[in-house]
Amino acid sequence: MNILIVDDEPLARMRLTRLLAHNKNIVIKGEASNGNEALLFIKKYAPDLIFLDVDMPGLNGLQVANELNNLALPPAVVFITAHPEHALDALQLSAAGYLVKPVTEQSIVKVLDQVGRLNKAHVQKQHSTKISYQLGGTTKSVELDNVYYFNAQEKYTNMVFEGGEAFIESSLKQLESQYPTQLVRIHRNTLVNKSKLLSLNTHGSGVHSVELMGCNDHLTVSRRELKTVKNILN
Repeated sequence: MNILIVDDEPLARMRLTRLLAHNKNIVIKGEASNGNEALLFIKKYAPDLIFLDVDMPGLNGLQVANELNNLALPPAVVFITAHPEHALDALQLSAAGYLVKPVTEQSIVKVLDQVGRLNKAHVQKQHSTKISYQLGGTTKSVELDNVYYFNAQEKYTNMVFEGGEAFIESSLKQLESQYPTQLVRIHRNTLVNKSKLLSLNTHGSGVHSVELMGCNDHLTVSRRELKTVKNILN
């Protein structure tokens, strides 16, 4: 498991590094001393897990975690802080764990075990994620990984995937809620598969569109969602 440690206090980073050194399954890819540095390191190392201090000057840990939600496959986050009152905010950001300073070896072991179980469940869920649809009276399904995008059309949603398309009854809002790490809204009428995003194009009229890997359709991006798309592609 590749890990990134983020804390503005050097002694706190040293202590965490020492406690993690006992685990042979862990590789510490780097250490960051602030939120902006953390985001750069995350892009560079793509860690599986981040130990993230909540209280940092500038971009704090909660803000960093919020930025991570824009990634196609965000790393697991374990928050660390001296202030337990931040626990609720951390849980709302889908934290994998929460540690209160001073961190102990026992608490580290416990949270790593928890993260391991969550990751296993997450991987199993991703591998079995299928979207069902009706075709000629027969129920069929397609892996979410093979879907390019979903487009709202009156009472139904059109699903475009590798090899075809089909209407499904799930609304964009329902799909967005079910698969927040895999799908991103680019327009009020369109959700796309984050892993398929290839490029963002700007046209002379000020209109923006995205290209998807393996798909010939150019999909319009609304001004409201433009920043989110840029963050994912960057």
